[in-house]
Amino acid sequence: MIVRAIPPLALAIALTACGPREPAPAPKPAPVKTAPPEAMKVASPTLKAVLARGRLNCGVHQGLAGFAYPDQRGVWRGFDVDICRAIAAAVLGDANAVNFVPLAATERLAALQDKRVDVLSRNTSWTFSRDASLGFDFPAITYFDGQGFLARRSLNLASADELSGARICVQAGTVTEQNLAEYFREREVKFTPVVVTSEEAAREKYQAEECDAFTADISALASARSILNDPGAHVILPTVISKEPLGPVVRQDDAVWADIVRWTVFAVILAEEAGLTSKTVEEARETATRASVQRLLGKRDNLGAMLGLKPDWAFQVIRQVGAYNEIFDRNLGARSSLRLTRGFNRLWTADPPGLLFAPPMR
Repeated sequence: MIVRAIPPLALAIALTACGPREPAPAPKPAPVKTAPPEAMKVASPTLKAVLARGRLNCGVHQGLAGFAYPDQRGVWRGFDVDICRAIAAAVLGDANAVNFVPLAATERLAALQDKRVDVLSRNTSWTFSRDASLGFDFPAITYFDGQGFLARRSLNLASADELSGARICVQAGTVTEQNLAEYFREREVKFTPVVVTSEEAAREKYQAEECDAFTADISALASARSILNDPGAHVILPTVISKEPLGPVVRQDDAVWADIVRWTVFAVILAEEAGLTSKTVEEARETATRASVQRLLGKRDNLGAMLGLKPDWAFQVIRQVGAYNEIFDRNLGARSSLRLTRGFNRLWTADPPGLLFAPPMR
């Protein structure tokens, strides 16, 4: 049998025909359609109501040092109060256009459901049941907290696990009460709950030695300690028994309003990232060359129109209320009586890094 050689060109053609084919090019994604800015301006019934009223109804704590309290002149101050002011600055262009509605813990969520307030800014923890079953949205976390214990320094306690048999003051109708019961039950530690109706009542009973310890969010304990007769005689124990992400709350039936509140919080975080302050933002608006800062301050792209807001909405927030670090420092940090450290509430870019992070504005 004679075997004939296959010409090189014929062999190449045969191999090409039998070999794997080149994959077909992937289809291009369909363009995402966005509503024109004009169509968004009336998409939020809450925004429409606030604009018609000319004021923001904001639910706050009845009196919690550092977070929400009326000063000697009756002017509301505090970290949560400044979040209310920031939203008013974004929506109405005036941080003072706020009607503060003081609410007890037991009525705060009902007041939001009943539309007595447009937003709740009252040290309220984001939980599954509140988010999934009660008709609320938590647009953003403004303060990363945890539940702890305040006790007398003279007891020389190293942790909450040493509170066996103790009387512990706790506020009724809060996740704090549930966390307390679960923590000690799991560790088979017996205690006597002293259940009260408010943080103020808990502080008074603790001051009167009607309970041995007081449990609440650590920020609230720092607030309570700052106004005790002898703050230095009391210590916040190192034990943290829960995660308590705090932030503003809105109704779940208004997605655009939730976005407005969410991006107002992000605006003050982005301002700190960019090194902006209430004192420097006006000059920065005229001189900024970075596109991200120009967008934040409304000098390009007019992103505010997507939410029915003016181009300079975030600029007004920063100019009138400040960046996140300014809000924290004057109410909770070094410039306040609480003198809390930033801790988890440091920026994600800090050293060491914290949990504070805002998506890009673009």
